[in-house]
Amino acid sequence: MGRYVIISTLTDEGAKTLKKNPGRVKEVNEEIKEMGVNVLDQYVVLGNFDFLTIVEADDESKVAKAIVEILSRGSIRTSTYKAIPVDEFIESLK
Repeated sequence: MGRYVIISTLTDEGAKTLKKNPGRVKEVNEEIKEMGVNVLDQYVVLGNFDFLTIVEADDESKVAKAIVEILSRGSIRTSTYKAIPVDEFIESLK
């Protein structure tokens, strides 16, 4: 299973939705779980971004599909990165 970091920012529409229904964040997490992407950790961050989410999936295509689904709703913009465990990285350098 691969891990990915998703950094996201709410659009104006997304902020309105979140204000009306704060639990929507958890609902979306359940929706992407049905697509094969498990949320391992999630944080609200202060600064240039609104959320930092760490997910796990069998492959990149599942993550990409989930991200496209979320983006198509117009409530959020994302940047997604593959995360490599540091021990795996060190081993690859040997």
